[in-house]
Amino acid sequence: MASGKRNRATASAIAAPAPVEEMVWIPGGSFRMGSDDHYPEEKPVHTVTVDGFFIDPTPVTNRQFRAFVEATGYVTVAEIPPDPKHYPGALPHMLKAGSLVFTPPAHAVDTRDWSQWWRFVFRACWRRPTGPGSSTKGLDDHPVVHVAYADAEAYAAWAGKALPTEAEWEFAARGGLAGAEFAWGDELVPGGVHRANTWQGVFPAENLVEDGFERTSPVTAFPPNPYGVYDMIGNTWEWTTDFWSTRHPADAAKACCVPVNPRGGPEAASFDPRQPEIRIPRKVLKGGSHLCAPSYCRRYRPAARHAEPVDTSTSHVGFRCVRRQPSP
Repeated sequence: MASGKRNRATASAIAAPAPVEEMVWIPGGSFRMGSDDHYPEEKPVHTVTVDGFFIDPTPVTNRQFRAFVEATGYVTVAEIPPDPKHYPGALPHMLKAGSLVFTPPAHAVDTRDWSQWWRFVFRACWRRPTGPGSSTKGLDDHPVVHVAYADAEAYAAWAGKALPTEAEWEFAARGGLAGAEFAWGDELVPGGVHRANTWQGVFPAENLVEDGFERTSPVTAFPPNPYGVYDMIGNTWEWTTDFWSTRHPADAAKACCVPVNPRGGPEAASFDPRQPEIRIPRKVLKGGSHLCAPSYCRRYRPAARHAEPVDTSTSHVGFRCVRRQPSP
């Protein structure tokens, strides 16, 4: 089905407020959030209503983040050696400042083992995105990466903004196209034209670079969605404020059929069950990244979501901010 035949999501009748410089107004409304057609954590599709809000038209760039650091002296999580008490059992020689960097293997590997392509690189951070010897020279308009959740929150507070909720993020990403598979319609590459920075080839060893970018790309390199917002799909994953859950809640009429988390609230559910001794909460990432591929990770869709520990930074995670209207 062509994207032009999609119905727009229900929009609020409230007029848009006065413009906020360099932000895009997203009218409030109701929409069907999630997907029943892909990964289990995206289920079930359910109705969500959000108030109108402003959103950054692009992810926060290296230029913008540098201005924040220069104005405040802020030091990111990746630039600070981890505290041993937070990582029981960790090898002492690994407790150094650094971050995870995508490092493609030279040959095909078992894609069930992410350690085959992620490497913890000492001194890698937003200033040195691939590690010592690298820099952001020539990357001012690329999204900042190697930002942990606290780093994104700190920038947002400095800018007088906030991080989006998962629902706000998905509502903005859909661009008013109700139920569309992608942020632009139902075809991944309509007319053979790439609409986002994703992976082409067999992940993680074969990158055909058909979209023109091997790693991150300038934040306006691809067309915006119908709301005029760029890069909601691909390039970098983006932080949201929601704690991770393995499923969405159902609509109220179906709530009887959704398992109740016996361990308590959403924060309790967000800890990684594979590492019960390390109690690091996880937040929801949205949007996919330049590493998402049809052969491996089909998360280049508005409904897609991923769990990320709040202390973790990587070379494919960034963020953008929102500004909400004060209550009357």
